[in-house]
Amino acid sequence: MNVVLKTAPVLEPITLTELKLHLRLDSGSFADNVDETQSISPGSHIVAANYTTHIGTKVEVLGYTAIVVANFGVLTVGGVVDVKIQESDDNSTWTDWTGGAFTQVTISATASTQEKAYTGTKRYIRTVAKVITQASEFSTTVIRLAATTVEDDRLNRIIKSARREAETITRRQLLTATWYYYLDAFPDADFIKLPFGNLQSAGLVITYKDSDGTETTLTLTTDYLIETNGEGIGRIVLPYGESWPSDTLYPSNPITIEFACGWTAAASIPEDIIDAILFIAERNYYHGDRDAALNRAINSLLMTHRLWDEF
Repeated sequence: MNVVLKTAPVLEPITLTELKLHLRLDSGSFADNVDETQSISPGSHIVAANYTTHIGTKVEVLGYTAIVVANFGVLTVGGVVDVKIQESDDNSTWTDWTGGAFTQVTISATASTQEKAYTGTKRYIRTVAKVITQASEFSTTVIRLAATTVEDDRLNRIIKSARREAETITRRQLLTATWYYYLDAFPDADFIKLPFGNLQSAGLVITYKDSDGTETTLTLTTDYLIETNGEGIGRIVLPYGESWPSDTLYPSNPITIEFACGWTAAASIPEDIIDAILFIAERNYYHGDRDAALNRAINSLLMTHRLWDEF
């Protein structure tokens, strides 16, 4: 099987904090472990009866425990402020986080503070606000907690290594990555199997070169169909009555299939795979007497998720 990684995953199945909790590692001081970022800066904010005027700075929270704090000044008669938390995987598409709306603040003789712990699974959060009738003073801050140790770089390498080992055992791509799959010829069958499971239909491209090196891109629905097949092996299938191109092909890697696969979020990965990755990381960190027992547990957890198809 001739496959080449184009784009590696941007996420890992477990976070640094999760690994430290599993390994029971001590961290540094409280000051070392906490940082804060202003999302909506303090000040008097103009009337805007929408959530598109007062948009706070995004904060990356993956791998952190995060609390969002909203501070409100004294509101005058008629003043109303609504604040809520939004979340995003890519810092592009934002949605309201369920449970992220702060209690509405109206006329108040004293300043007040509210806070919410973010318990979602997205990579980024931000706050947005709506101000009605009167300009009002308020601000929002995101506070992040992440235990830090002098071994953080090593632990991050161990996380990547553990993920790769789990992928090797299961023959899966765990989190979204993009691959090139090269073929020397079109098959006799009316389908092509793609490796690693969890095939994503978006972005799949099939090209081939003829003997002169001229490249042709096949067209979805006209030249082929996509079977994602859930967590199983995905396939490219010929439409009814169609056949693969019959051109004389280029002698070196004439057919290229670019595809993305893997779960799109760590929260979607089955829990026993996550447990296995934690055990792999534990074994690689300690190199102790428990290696044999951990290996048995790792294989037991991962074998039910192994893809057995041959390519």
